[in-house]
Amino acid sequence: MMRLIVLFMIAGTALLAGCNTIAGAGEDVSKGGQAIHNTAEDAK
Repeated sequence: MMRLIVLFMIAGTALLAGCNTIAGAGEDVSKGGQAIHNTAEDAK
């Protein structure tokens, strides 16, 4: 039973860390797209 609890705790931690990483990557991509958009608007 203790092994099962530890396994669930490890899986939960990995899942939460993965969500934070993906959210951070999405924000970085969004900021990059905004910078490209602003540069294109300035070039008009």
